[in-house]
Amino acid sequence: MTVKVLIQNKALNENRLAHRIHDLQFLTRLSINPDKAALAGVTNLDVARSSAIAMNGFQVTSLREGRLDIPVYACMRMEERAGMENIKNLYVASADGTQKVPLGQISSISWGLETEKIVRRNHFRTITVSCFSASGVLPSEIITAAKPALKLFESQLPPGYRIEIGGEYEEQVKGFAELSMVLIISVTAICLALLFQFKNAVKPLIVFAAIPYGMAGAFGMLYITSSPFGFMAFLGIVSLLGVIVSHIIVLFDFIEERRAEGDDIKTALLDAGIMRLRPVMITVAATVLSLIPLAMHGGPLWEPLCYAQIGGLTVATFVTLLMVPVIYAIAALYLKIVD
Repeated sequence: MTVKVLIQNKALNENRLAHRIHDLQFLTRLSINPDKAALAGVTNLDVARSSAIAMNGFQVTSLREGRLDIPVYACMRMEERAGMENIKNLYVASADGTQKVPLGQISSISWGLETEKIVRRNHFRTITVSCFSASGVLPSEIITAAKPALKLFESQLPPGYRIEIGGEYEEQVKGFAELSMVLIISVTAICLALLFQFKNAVKPLIVFAAIPYGMAGAFGMLYITSSPFGFMAFLGIVSLLGVIVSHIIVLFDFIEERRAEGDDIKTALLDAGIMRLRPVMITVAATVLSLIPLAMHGGPLWEPLCYAQIGGLTVATFVTLLMVPVIYAIAALYLKIVD
């Protein structure tokens, strides 16, 4: 998991000369004389290997400490590679023999300025600060804790600079936007299907009456368990819609059947609440009980989703069985907007 902070500069045209100086880097070039290297019995590969071993180090072995493998590197001491004259005196050993020759005798070292690689993001010069979250900590928790300090830092930046948070936070924002679009399309499709099924514009609204209470239960459960509201929690809340709507549709279908058989509205509502109580409770109880182990031992990834569904299903079930029949009775008996 990665958290990135991107600092971008838009004001780049005010002082081009200063930026050109800062965009240059000092390089040391090593030019090998192939004739001298051949006479000394070394190849370009020998030069590359010897210089890399001396400057960057070469792993000679590793030490095992418990589950950790600690690599051991051999390289020149810092004072031996601090100056360019020390690099010239570096001995190059041949891989095929015992020949050794100083690097300065078979090559020439030159210095110069070269244009540095300019890192850009969305066509703006960018400084990227990256970090990885510790085990058991979500990036969203880190961003929440760091946002006040980042806003304070951004307010102190010179004109033309701004901060963008990338990494998983950026992907989470994109995921929220895409999932919100899917949610809108799904709700619209469900509403149209209910209109076609019930042939009434009010009954779909009664079906959706329990959804806000289910979402409130999900948010309440997240608050009680101190679970962060991230992408997985949002996904759990979105998945509640289908379960809640399905329970209410089954309840409505039973009411319509009893009314078609000749029962009055009050009798049909009471029978629906009593007859559908056990199937709904068994379904919800099985779902909630199966989510509890995953919520307790699933780690920070699955906990928000499980707790959101547990709280939402628990609250929405009681609302479905108690409040929805009451709303139906009010709409049918008093408001006369439901046949």
